[in-house]
Amino acid sequence: MNQSNTQNDASIAPHEWQTQQVIDLQMSMAHLELTVERLDEVIARQDKDIQTLQRQLQLIYKQVESQDTEGGIAPFDVMADKPPHY
Repeated sequence: MNQSNTQNDASIAPHEWQTQQVIDLQMSMAHLELTVERLDEVIARQDKDIQTLQRQLQLIYKQVESQDTEGGIAPFDVMADKPPHY
């Protein structure tokens, strides 16, 4: 604490000081509760997005597995399909 706060604290009655401390704690708690609520909303949205992406990826895997490799596009092989400049 700086000197001005120390002087102010000395001039404040103990009851008023405790009241101010409770008010400060309540304000901090309200801020933390709001932050937690916002984080919860973000996590819920991200979870929904992840589930959607997982379903889309499963559909893509099913499509790739069901393709006829001889009649369609051959699977990509990293070593065989390496560009000549590598």
